[in-house]
Amino acid sequence: MLIFRLVFGLLLLAGILCFGVYVVTRDARWRARGVVLVKWTVLAGLGFFAVVFLERLAVML
Repeated sequence: MLIFRLVFGLLLLAGILCFGVYVVTRDARWRARGVVLVKWTVLAGLGFFAVVFLERLAVML
């Protein structure tokens, strides 16, 4: 669980930093990188909740 939280937090921080650099420089490459990082953050979040769901399902069975 700690690894999922760490990955999620680092991806979120990296996405925020990329969007911040985009705001300052107006370079479209940073916005594209930020969008990719947000997509990976969403996937990491879905993976985290899938693991939590499966753990709770195993306890119920």
